[in-house]
Amino acid sequence: MNTLGIILKQTLEARNIKCLLRKNNSGEDYVCIELDSFDETMLLIKNQQLLRLTAMWAAEDFEDHCGFTLFYVFENYNVPELLALEVRLKDKRAPSIALDFPVACYFEREIKDGFGIEFEGAFDTRRLFLHEVYPDSFHPLLKSFKNQALDLNHEEPKGTEYIFKEVAGEGIYQIPVGPVHAGIIEPGHFRFGAIGETIFNMEIRHFYKHRGLEKLAENRNPADCVVIAESISGDESVANATAYAMTIEKINECIIPARAWQLRTVLLEMERIYSHLGDMAGMQVDVAYPVGASMLFILREEILRYNALMTGSRFSKGIITPGGLQRDIGTEKLKDFKVYLSDFKSRFEEALKTACDSSWVIDRFDTTGIVKQELVSPLNLSGPIARASGATIDTRRSHPYGIYNKVKLSLPSKIEGDVLARFMIKAAEIKNSADIINGIIDDLYEGPFLSQCSNDDGYSLTVVEAPRGQNLHWVYVKNGVIDRYKVRTASFCNWFAIEHAVIGNIVPDFPVINKSMNLSYAGNDL
Repeated sequence: MNTLGIILKQTLEARNIKCLLRKNNSGEDYVCIELDSFDETMLLIKNQQLLRLTAMWAAEDFEDHCGFTLFYVFENYNVPELLALEVRLKDKRAPSIALDFPVACYFEREIKDGFGIEFEGAFDTRRLFLHEVYPDSFHPLLKSFKNQALDLNHEEPKGTEYIFKEVAGEGIYQIPVGPVHAGIIEPGHFRFGAIGETIFNMEIRHFYKHRGLEKLAENRNPADCVVIAESISGDESVANATAYAMTIEKINECIIPARAWQLRTVLLEMERIYSHLGDMAGMQVDVAYPVGASMLFILREEILRYNALMTGSRFSKGIITPGGLQRDIGTEKLKDFKVYLSDFKSRFEEALKTACDSSWVIDRFDTTGIVKQELVSPLNLSGPIARASGATIDTRRSHPYGIYNKVKLSLPSKIEGDVLARFMIKAAEIKNSADIINGIIDDLYEGPFLSQCSNDDGYSLTVVEAPRGQNLHWVYVKNGVIDRYKVRTASFCNWFAIEHAVIGNIVPDFPVINKSMNLSYAGNDL
Protein backbone atom coordinates (compact mmCIF):
# COMPACT_ATOMS: atom_id res chain seq x y z
CA MET A 1 0.00 0.00 0.00
CA ASN A 2 1.37 3.39 -1.01
CA THR A 3 1.59 5.90 1.84
CA LEU A 4 1.43 9.68 1.38
CA GLY A 5 5.22 9.74 1.67
CA ILE A 6 5.70 7.18 -1.08
CA ILE A 7 3.24 8.99 -3.34
CA LEU A 8 5.00 12.34 -2.83
CA LYS A 9 8.41 10.75 -3.48
CA GLN A 10 7.17 9.22 -6.72
CA THR A 11 5.61 12.54 -7.78
CA LEU A 12 8.82 14.45 -7.07
CA GLU A 13 11.00 11.94 -8.88
CA ALA A 14 8.71 12.10 -11.91
CA ARG A 15 9.59 15.81 -12.08
CA ASN A 16 13.31 15.14 -11.57
CA ILE A 17 13.24 16.65 -8.08
CA LYS A 18 15.82 15.02 -5.82
CA CYS A 19 14.43 13.69 -2.57
CA LEU A 20 15.03 11.01 0.01
CA LEU A 21 12.34 8.89 1.65
CA ARG A 22 13.46 8.19 5.18
CA LYS A 23 11.53 5.61 7.21
CA ASN A 24 12.30 5.81 10.92
CA ASN A 25 12.21 2.92 13.34
CA SER A 26 8.57 3.75 14.09
CA GLY A 27 7.60 3.06 10.47
CA GLU A 28 6.84 6.71 9.71
CA ASP A 29 7.73 8.27 6.35
CA TYR A 30 9.80 11.46 6.19
CA VAL A 31 10.36 12.92 2.72
CA CYS A 32 13.62 14.88 2.81
CA ILE A 33 14.22 17.59 0.20
CA GLU A 34 16.75 20.34 -0.40
CA LEU A 35 15.75 23.98 -0.04
CA ASP A 36 16.33 24.52 -3.79
CA SER A 37 13.28 22.38 -4.60
CA PHE A 38 11.11 23.70 -1.77
CA ASP A 39 8.86 26.01 -3.79
CA GLU A 40 8.05 23.40 -6.44
CA THR A 41 7.39 20.77 -3.79
CA MET A 42 5.02 23.02 -1.86
CA LEU A 43 3.16 23.85 -5.07
CA LEU A 44 2.63 20.13 -5.69
CA ILE A 45 1.37 19.65 -2.14
CA LYS A 46 -0.92 22.67 -2.39
CA ASN A 47 -2.50 21.23 -5.51
CA GLN A 48 -3.38 18.11 -3.54
CA GLN A 49 -6.51 19.72 -2.13
CA LEU A 50 -7.20 16.95 0.39
CA LEU A 51 -3.95 17.71 2.22
CA ARG A 52 -3.84 20.28 4.98
CA LEU A 53 -0.93 21.60 7.02
CA THR A 54 -1.35 20.35 10.56
CA ALA A 55 2.00 21.21 12.17
CA MET A 56 5.37 22.81 11.55
CA TRP A 57 8.49 23.06 13.70
CA ALA A 58 12.28 23.33 13.61
CA ALA A 59 15.13 21.31 15.07
CA GLU A 60 18.83 22.08 15.38
CA ASP A 61 21.49 19.52 14.42
CA PHE A 62 18.93 16.85 13.59
CA GLU A 63 20.49 13.47 12.76
CA ASP A 64 23.49 14.00 10.43
CA HIS A 65 22.66 17.60 9.44
CA CYS A 66 24.66 20.34 11.13
CA GLY A 67 22.31 23.30 11.18
CA PHE A 68 18.55 23.75 11.11
CA THR A 69 15.88 21.42 9.78
CA LEU A 70 12.27 22.41 9.22
CA PHE A 71 9.47 19.85 9.49
CA TYR A 72 6.10 20.26 7.79
CA VAL A 73 3.36 17.75 8.62
CA PHE A 74 0.36 17.33 6.34
CA GLU A 75 -2.65 15.09 6.75
CA ASN A 76 -5.46 13.62 4.71
CA TYR A 77 -8.52 12.65 6.74
CA ASN A 78 -8.96 9.51 4.64
CA VAL A 79 -5.39 8.21 5.08
CA PRO A 80 -4.11 6.80 8.40
CA GLU A 81 -0.52 7.95 7.85
CA LEU A 82 0.65 11.53 8.11
CA LEU A 83 3.00 13.13 5.59
CA ALA A 84 6.15 14.60 7.11
CA LEU A 85 8.32 16.82 4.92
CA GLU A 86 11.87 17.40 6.11
CA VAL A 87 13.70 20.46 4.75
CA ARG A 88 17.35 21.07 5.59
CA LEU A 89 18.32 24.73 5.65
CA LYS A 90 21.64 26.16 4.51
CA ASP A 91 21.34 29.12 6.88
CA LYS A 92 18.66 30.72 9.03
CA ARG A 93 16.34 31.63 6.15
CA ALA A 94 13.43 29.85 4.48
CA PRO A 95 10.49 30.82 2.25
CA SER A 96 7.18 31.55 3.95
CA ILE A 97 4.20 29.39 2.99
CA ALA A 98 1.62 31.37 4.97
CA LEU A 99 -0.06 32.82 1.86
CA ASP A 100 -0.84 29.30 0.66
CA PHE A 101 -1.35 27.69 4.08
CA PRO A 102 -2.70 30.44 6.41
CA VAL A 103 -2.18 28.48 9.62
CA ALA A 104 1.57 28.52 8.87
CA CYS A 105 1.61 32.17 9.97
CA TYR A 106 1.54 31.13 13.64
CA PHE A 107 4.00 28.28 13.12
CA GLU A 108 6.50 30.51 11.33
CA ARG A 109 6.30 33.22 13.99
CA GLU A 110 6.79 30.58 16.68
CA ILE A 111 9.87 29.18 14.92
CA LYS A 112 11.29 32.66 14.38
CA ASP A 113 10.97 33.42 18.09
CA GLY A 114 12.44 30.10 19.16
CA PHE A 115 15.31 29.75 16.69
CA GLY A 116 15.74 33.11 14.93
CA ILE A 117 14.90 31.65 11.51
CA GLU A 118 13.58 34.29 9.10
CA PHE A 119 10.74 33.42 6.71
CA GLU A 120 11.03 35.41 3.51
CA GLY A 121 7.78 36.78 2.12
CA ALA A 122 5.89 36.38 5.41
CA PHE A 123 2.94 38.77 5.74
CA ASP A 124 3.16 38.87 9.55
CA THR A 125 6.61 39.11 11.13
CA ARG A 126 5.56 40.16 14.63
CA ARG A 127 6.76 38.21 17.62
CA LEU A 128 4.52 35.45 18.94
CA PHE A 129 5.54 34.04 22.31
CA LEU A 130 8.38 36.48 23.01
CA HIS A 131 7.02 39.77 24.29
CA GLU A 132 8.74 43.17 24.16
CA VAL A 133 10.76 42.66 27.32
CA TYR A 134 13.00 40.06 25.66
CA PRO A 135 16.17 41.15 23.80
CA ASP A 136 16.22 40.98 20.01
CA SER A 137 18.92 38.31 20.03
CA PHE A 138 17.09 36.04 22.47
CA HIS A 139 16.00 32.72 20.90
CA PRO A 140 15.47 30.19 23.70
CA LEU A 141 15.27 27.00 21.61
CA LEU A 142 18.80 27.35 20.27
CA LYS A 143 21.23 24.77 21.64
CA SER A 144 23.52 27.62 22.64
CA PHE A 145 20.94 28.93 25.11
CA LYS A 146 21.24 27.34 28.52
CA ASN A 147 17.97 27.05 30.40
CA GLN A 148 18.53 29.48 33.24
CA ALA A 149 17.32 32.80 34.59
CA LEU A 150 17.59 35.66 32.09
CA ASP A 151 18.78 39.10 33.14
CA LEU A 152 16.15 41.33 31.55
CA ASN A 153 17.77 44.46 32.99
CA HIS A 154 20.76 44.06 30.69
CA GLU A 155 21.44 46.98 28.36
CA GLU A 156 20.87 44.88 25.23
CA PRO A 157 18.08 46.42 23.08
CA LYS A 158 14.60 45.05 23.76
CA GLY A 159 12.10 43.94 21.16
CA THR A 160 9.90 46.45 19.35
CA GLU A 161 6.39 47.32 20.46
CA TYR A 162 3.70 44.88 19.34
CA ILE A 163 1.52 46.63 16.78
CA PHE A 164 -2.10 45.53 16.53
CA LYS A 165 -4.01 45.69 13.26
CA GLU A 166 -5.22 49.22 12.68
CA VAL A 167 -8.94 49.78 12.34
CA ALA A 168 -10.19 53.32 12.05
CA GLY A 169 -13.19 55.30 10.88
CA GLU A 170 -16.17 57.23 12.11
CA GLY A 171 -17.91 55.54 15.03
CA ILE A 172 -15.28 52.81 15.41
CA TYR A 173 -14.17 52.01 18.94
CA GLN A 174 -11.31 49.86 20.16
CA ILE A 175 -12.27 47.71 23.15
CA PRO A 176 -9.30 46.07 24.88
CA VAL A 177 -10.12 43.06 27.07
CA GLY A 178 -7.37 41.55 29.23
CA PRO A 179 -4.74 40.29 29.48
CA VAL A 180 -5.76 40.15 33.15
CA HIS A 181 -9.29 38.79 33.57
CA ALA A 182 -11.73 38.48 36.44
CA GLY A 183 -11.63 35.17 38.27
CA ILE A 184 -8.78 32.67 38.00
CA ILE A 185 -8.43 32.16 34.25
CA GLU A 186 -5.07 32.68 32.60
CA PRO A 187 -4.06 35.88 30.79
CA GLY A 188 -4.99 36.65 27.22
CA HIS A 189 -5.61 39.90 25.37
CA PHE A 190 -8.59 40.41 23.04
CA ARG A 191 -8.68 43.62 21.00
CA PHE A 192 -12.14 44.35 19.58
CA GLY A 193 -13.03 46.79 16.86
CA ALA A 194 -16.70 47.68 17.25
CA ILE A 195 -19.32 50.06 15.93
CA GLY A 196 -21.78 50.39 18.75
CA GLU A 197 -22.05 46.85 20.12
CA THR A 198 -21.40 45.07 16.82
CA ILE A 199 -17.96 43.52 16.42
CA PHE A 200 -16.35 43.83 13.02
CA ASN A 201 -12.78 42.90 13.97
CA MET A 202 -11.00 41.11 16.78
CA GLU A 203 -7.35 40.25 17.29
CA ILE A 204 -5.97 37.93 19.94
CA ARG A 205 -2.62 38.19 21.67
CA HIS A 206 -1.56 35.46 24.08
CA PHE A 207 1.70 34.00 25.42
CA TYR A 208 1.88 36.11 28.57
CA LYS A 209 2.85 33.07 30.66
CA HIS A 210 5.17 31.23 28.30
CA ARG A 211 6.69 28.39 30.33
CA GLY A 212 9.33 27.02 27.96
CA LEU A 213 8.20 23.40 28.35
CA GLU A 214 9.86 22.26 25.12
CA LYS A 215 13.19 23.66 26.30
CA LEU A 216 12.64 22.18 29.75
CA ALA A 217 12.48 18.70 28.22
CA GLU A 218 15.89 18.98 26.56
CA ASN A 219 18.62 16.67 27.90
CA ARG A 220 16.22 14.84 30.20
CA ASN A 221 15.62 11.12 30.39
CA PRO A 222 12.51 10.29 28.30
CA ALA A 223 10.81 8.56 31.25
CA ASP A 224 11.10 11.75 33.30
CA CYS A 225 9.22 13.92 30.80
CA VAL A 226 5.75 12.44 31.27
CA VAL A 227 5.21 14.99 34.03
CA ILE A 228 6.01 17.78 31.53
CA ALA A 229 3.43 16.39 29.11
CA GLU A 230 0.86 16.26 31.92
CA SER A 231 1.57 19.92 32.71
CA ILE A 232 0.83 21.22 29.21
CA SER A 233 -2.86 21.77 29.99
CA GLY A 234 -4.39 20.51 33.23
CA ASP A 235 -7.66 19.27 31.77
CA GLU A 236 -5.87 17.41 28.95
CA SER A 237 -3.43 15.59 31.24
CA VAL A 238 -4.40 12.11 30.06
CA ALA A 239 -4.45 13.01 26.36
CA ASN A 240 -1.02 14.64 26.45
CA ALA A 241 0.57 12.01 28.70
CA THR A 242 -0.78 9.30 26.40
CA ALA A 243 0.47 11.05 23.27
CA TYR A 244 3.93 11.53 24.77
CA ALA A 245 4.08 7.92 26.01
CA MET A 246 3.07 6.70 22.55
CA THR A 247 5.99 8.51 20.90
CA ILE A 248 8.44 6.84 23.30
CA GLU A 249 6.74 3.47 22.80
CA LYS A 250 6.93 3.80 19.01
CA ILE A 251 10.63 4.71 19.13
CA ASN A 252 11.33 1.64 21.25
CA GLU A 253 8.87 -0.66 19.44
CA CYS A 254 7.21 -1.35 22.79
CA ILE A 255 4.08 -3.52 22.76
CA ILE A 256 1.44 -2.25 25.18
CA PRO A 257 -0.64 -4.82 27.10
CA ALA A 258 -4.31 -5.01 26.08
CA ARG A 259 -5.51 -4.16 29.58
CA ALA A 260 -3.32 -1.06 29.67
CA TRP A 261 -4.84 0.24 26.44
CA GLN A 262 -8.34 -0.45 27.70
CA LEU A 263 -7.68 1.46 30.92
CA ARG A 264 -5.99 4.32 29.07
CA THR A 265 -9.06 4.59 26.84
CA VAL A 266 -11.39 4.68 29.85
CA LEU A 267 -9.34 7.56 31.30
CA LEU A 268 -9.20 9.38 27.96
CA GLU A 269 -12.97 9.23 27.61
CA MET A 270 -13.55 10.25 31.24
CA GLU A 271 -11.40 13.28 30.49
CA ARG A 272 -13.55 14.08 27.48
CA ILE A 273 -16.72 13.77 29.58
CA TYR A 274 -15.69 16.12 32.38
CA SER A 275 -14.17 18.61 29.95
CA HIS A 276 -17.36 18.83 27.87
CA LEU A 277 -19.53 18.99 31.00
CA GLY A 278 -17.57 22.03 32.16
CA ASP A 279 -17.94 23.66 28.75
CA MET A 280 -21.69 23.07 28.56
CA ALA A 281 -22.19 24.36 32.09
CA GLY A 282 -20.01 27.42 31.49
CA MET A 283 -21.95 28.29 28.34
CA GLN A 284 -25.15 28.44 30.38
CA VAL A 285 -23.48 30.56 33.06
CA ASP A 286 -22.47 33.03 30.36
CA VAL A 287 -26.11 33.49 29.30
CA ALA A 288 -27.26 33.85 32.93
CA TYR A 289 -28.87 30.41 33.30
CA PRO A 290 -27.22 28.96 36.44
CA VAL A 291 -30.07 26.50 37.07
CA GLY A 292 -29.12 24.46 34.01
CA ALA A 293 -25.40 24.93 34.64
CA SER A 294 -25.52 23.63 38.20
CA MET A 295 -26.86 20.23 37.09
CA LEU A 296 -23.85 19.79 34.79
CA PHE A 297 -21.33 21.10 37.29
CA ILE A 298 -22.49 18.47 39.78
CA LEU A 299 -21.98 15.69 37.21
CA ARG A 300 -18.53 17.05 36.37
CA GLU A 301 -17.53 17.04 40.03
CA GLU A 302 -18.64 13.42 40.34
CA ILE A 303 -16.51 12.37 37.36
CA LEU A 304 -13.50 14.15 38.86
CA ARG A 305 -14.04 12.26 42.11
CA TYR A 306 -14.09 8.97 40.22
CA ASN A 307 -10.83 10.01 38.56
CA ALA A 308 -9.34 10.48 42.03
CA LEU A 309 -10.73 7.14 43.20
CA MET A 310 -9.23 5.28 40.25
CA THR A 311 -5.92 7.08 39.78
CA GLY A 312 -5.25 9.10 42.92
CA SER A 313 -5.60 12.37 41.00
CA ARG A 314 -8.71 14.34 40.05
CA PHE A 315 -7.06 15.00 36.68
CA SER A 316 -5.63 11.46 36.40
CA LYS A 317 -2.02 12.58 36.68
CA GLY A 318 0.78 10.21 37.55
CA ILE A 319 -0.68 7.04 36.06
CA ILE A 320 0.27 7.09 32.34
CA THR A 321 3.83 5.98 31.59
CA PRO A 322 5.71 4.63 28.55
CA GLY A 323 4.82 0.96 28.41
CA GLY A 324 1.34 1.26 29.89
CA LEU A 325 0.28 2.37 33.37
CA GLN A 326 2.16 3.03 36.57
CA ARG A 327 -0.41 0.93 38.45
CA ASP A 328 -3.53 -1.09 37.77
CA ILE A 329 -7.10 0.09 38.27
CA GLY A 330 -9.11 -2.51 40.12
CA THR A 331 -11.84 -4.26 38.17
CA GLU A 332 -14.31 -3.75 41.01
CA LYS A 333 -13.75 0.02 40.88
CA LEU A 334 -14.46 -0.03 37.16
CA LYS A 335 -17.64 -2.05 37.64
CA ASP A 336 -18.80 0.42 40.29
CA PHE A 337 -18.17 3.22 37.82
CA LYS A 338 -20.25 1.39 35.20
CA VAL A 339 -23.15 1.28 37.64
CA TYR A 340 -22.71 5.01 38.24
CA LEU A 341 -22.75 5.70 34.49
CA SER A 342 -26.28 4.33 34.24
CA ASP A 343 -27.46 6.95 36.71
CA PHE A 344 -25.19 9.55 35.09
CA LYS A 345 -26.76 9.12 31.66
CA SER A 346 -30.33 9.63 32.89
CA ARG A 347 -29.34 12.72 34.90
CA PHE A 348 -27.37 14.09 31.95
CA GLU A 349 -30.40 13.67 29.68
CA GLU A 350 -32.46 15.59 32.22
CA ALA A 351 -29.87 18.38 32.36
CA LEU A 352 -29.74 18.53 28.56
CA LYS A 353 -33.52 18.73 28.34
CA THR A 354 -33.55 21.53 30.93
CA ALA A 355 -31.17 23.57 28.77
CA CYS A 356 -32.94 22.86 25.47
CA ASP A 357 -36.37 23.64 26.96
CA SER A 358 -35.18 27.11 27.93
CA SER A 359 -36.10 29.61 25.24
CA TRP A 360 -33.64 31.99 26.87
CA VAL A 361 -30.72 29.59 26.36
CA ILE A 362 -31.66 28.61 22.82
CA ASP A 363 -32.19 32.22 21.78
CA ARG A 364 -28.68 33.15 22.98
CA PHE A 365 -27.01 30.05 21.46
CA ASP A 366 -28.76 29.86 18.09
CA THR A 367 -26.95 31.62 15.18
CA THR A 368 -24.36 33.05 17.59
CA GLY A 369 -20.63 32.78 16.88
CA ILE A 370 -20.73 30.96 13.55
CA VAL A 371 -17.53 29.28 12.31
CA LYS A 372 -17.82 28.65 8.57
CA GLN A 373 -16.88 25.23 7.22
CA GLU A 374 -14.51 26.71 4.65
CA LEU A 375 -12.24 27.85 7.51
CA VAL A 376 -11.67 24.34 8.89
CA SER A 377 -8.91 23.22 6.55
CA PRO A 378 -6.86 26.43 6.03
CA LEU A 379 -6.85 27.14 9.79
CA ASN A 380 -6.38 23.48 10.77
CA LEU A 381 -9.41 23.53 13.05
CA SER A 382 -10.24 20.31 14.84
CA GLY A 383 -12.38 18.81 17.58
CA PRO A 384 -15.96 19.90 18.38
CA ILE A 385 -15.38 23.24 16.64
CA ALA A 386 -14.71 21.51 13.33
CA ARG A 387 -17.43 18.88 13.77
CA ALA A 388 -20.01 21.58 14.58
CA SER A 389 -19.08 23.29 11.30
CA GLY A 390 -19.71 20.35 9.00
CA ALA A 391 -16.31 18.62 9.12
CA THR A 392 -16.71 14.94 9.99
CA ILE A 393 -13.17 14.57 11.31
CA ASP A 394 -11.82 12.95 14.46
CA THR A 395 -8.26 11.73 15.01
CA ARG A 396 -9.61 8.60 16.70
CA ARG A 397 -11.11 7.63 13.35
CA SER A 398 -8.78 9.31 10.83
CA HIS A 399 -5.57 8.12 12.50
CA PRO A 400 -6.71 5.40 14.93
CA TYR A 401 -4.48 4.55 17.87
CA GLY A 402 -4.73 2.17 20.79
CA ILE A 403 -8.06 0.33 20.62
CA TYR A 404 -10.08 3.07 18.92
CA ASN A 405 -10.46 0.95 15.81
CA LYS A 406 -12.35 -1.58 17.96
CA VAL A 407 -14.73 0.60 19.99
CA LYS A 408 -18.14 1.89 18.91
CA LEU A 409 -17.07 5.41 18.04
CA SER A 410 -19.78 7.70 16.71
CA LEU A 411 -18.92 10.87 14.85
CA PRO A 412 -21.64 13.49 15.43
CA SER A 413 -21.52 16.54 13.20
CA LYS A 414 -23.62 19.58 12.43
CA ILE A 415 -23.42 22.23 9.74
CA GLU A 416 -24.65 25.35 11.54
CA GLY A 417 -21.26 26.13 13.14
CA ASP A 418 -22.83 28.22 15.93
CA VAL A 419 -22.75 28.05 19.74
CA LEU A 420 -25.82 25.80 19.77
CA ALA A 421 -24.18 23.36 17.36
CA ARG A 422 -21.06 23.16 19.54
CA PHE A 423 -23.25 22.65 22.62
CA MET A 424 -25.10 19.75 20.98
CA ILE A 425 -21.94 18.18 19.56
CA LYS A 426 -20.39 18.08 23.04
CA ALA A 427 -23.58 16.56 24.44
CA ALA A 428 -23.49 13.81 21.81
CA GLU A 429 -19.81 13.13 22.51
CA ILE A 430 -20.47 12.80 26.25
CA LYS A 431 -23.05 10.09 25.53
CA ASN A 432 -20.72 8.29 23.15
CA SER A 433 -17.83 8.43 25.62
CA ALA A 434 -20.05 6.84 28.27
CA ASP A 435 -20.99 4.08 25.80
CA ILE A 436 -17.31 3.47 24.94
CA ILE A 437 -16.43 3.14 28.63
CA ASN A 438 -19.34 0.76 29.25
CA GLY A 439 -18.27 -1.43 26.34
CA ILE A 440 -14.68 -1.62 27.58
CA ILE A 441 -15.68 -2.54 31.12
CA ASP A 442 -18.00 -5.27 29.81
CA ASP A 443 -15.08 -6.82 27.90
CA LEU A 444 -12.20 -6.07 30.25
CA TYR A 445 -8.99 -8.05 29.82
CA GLU A 446 -7.21 -9.48 32.82
CA GLY A 447 -3.43 -9.56 32.83
CA PRO A 448 -0.46 -7.18 32.84
CA PHE A 449 -0.84 -3.41 32.66
CA LEU A 450 2.81 -2.47 31.98
CA SER A 451 5.48 -3.57 29.50
CA GLN A 452 9.18 -2.90 29.78
CA CYS A 453 10.06 0.08 27.58
CA SER A 454 13.73 0.53 26.72
CA ASN A 455 15.54 3.80 26.08
CA ASP A 456 16.62 3.69 22.43
CA ASP A 457 17.49 6.67 20.24
CA GLY A 458 15.09 7.73 17.51
CA TYR A 459 12.21 10.04 16.72
CA SER A 460 8.48 9.63 16.38
CA LEU A 461 5.27 11.55 15.76
CA THR A 462 1.91 10.96 17.46
CA VAL A 463 -1.52 12.56 17.17
CA VAL A 464 -4.42 12.02 19.57
CA GLU A 465 -7.95 13.40 19.87
CA ALA A 466 -8.02 15.44 23.08
CA PRO A 467 -11.33 16.98 24.24
CA ARG A 468 -10.60 20.18 22.27
CA GLY A 469 -9.36 18.43 19.16
CA GLN A 470 -6.13 17.07 17.73
CA ASN A 471 -2.95 17.24 19.82
CA LEU A 472 0.41 16.46 18.21
CA HIS A 473 3.62 15.33 19.93
CA TRP A 474 7.02 14.75 18.30
CA VAL A 475 9.99 13.48 20.26
CA TYR A 476 13.61 13.14 19.16
CA VAL A 477 15.80 11.06 21.48
CA LYS A 478 19.55 11.36 20.94
CA ASN A 479 22.26 9.75 23.07
CA GLY A 480 19.62 8.50 25.48
CA VAL A 481 18.08 11.92 26.29
CA ILE A 482 15.46 14.21 24.78
CA ASP A 483 17.09 16.36 22.12
CA ARG A 484 13.87 18.01 20.84
CA TYR A 485 10.29 17.83 22.07
CA LYS A 486 7.60 19.50 19.98
CA VAL A 487 4.00 19.86 21.08
CA ARG A 488 1.09 21.39 19.18
CA THR A 489 -2.26 21.26 20.96
CA ALA A 490 -5.61 21.79 19.28
CA SER A 491 -5.90 25.17 20.99
CA PHE A 492 -2.85 26.54 19.13
CA CYS A 493 -4.79 26.46 15.85
CA ASN A 494 -8.35 26.63 17.17
CA TRP A 495 -7.79 30.08 18.68
CA PHE A 496 -7.95 31.35 15.08
CA ALA A 497 -11.61 30.28 14.94
CA ILE A 498 -12.83 32.74 17.53
CA GLU A 499 -11.42 35.73 15.62
CA HIS A 500 -13.81 34.79 12.80
CA ALA A 501 -16.71 33.59 14.95
CA VAL A 502 -17.24 36.93 16.71
CA ILE A 503 -17.56 39.00 13.53
CA GLY A 504 -21.06 40.45 13.24
CA ASN A 505 -21.97 39.49 16.79
CA ILE A 506 -22.42 41.89 19.68
CA VAL A 507 -19.82 42.37 22.39
CA PRO A 508 -21.98 40.79 25.15
CA ASP A 509 -22.02 37.54 23.17
CA PHE A 510 -18.24 37.21 23.22
CA PRO A 511 -18.11 35.31 26.54
CA VAL A 512 -20.48 32.57 25.42
CA ILE A 513 -18.76 32.27 22.03
CA ASN A 514 -15.43 31.98 23.80
CA LYS A 515 -16.78 29.43 26.30
CA SER A 516 -18.38 27.32 23.56
CA MET A 517 -14.86 26.67 22.26
CA ASN A 518 -13.23 26.66 25.73
CA LEU A 519 -9.73 26.87 24.32
CA SER A 520 -6.75 26.41 26.58
CA TYR A 521 -4.44 29.33 27.33
CA ALA A 522 -1.86 27.03 28.92
CA GLY A 523 -2.09 24.47 26.11
CA ASN A 524 -1.48 27.28 23.65
CA ASP A 525 1.34 28.92 25.59
CA LEU A 526 3.93 26.21 26.19
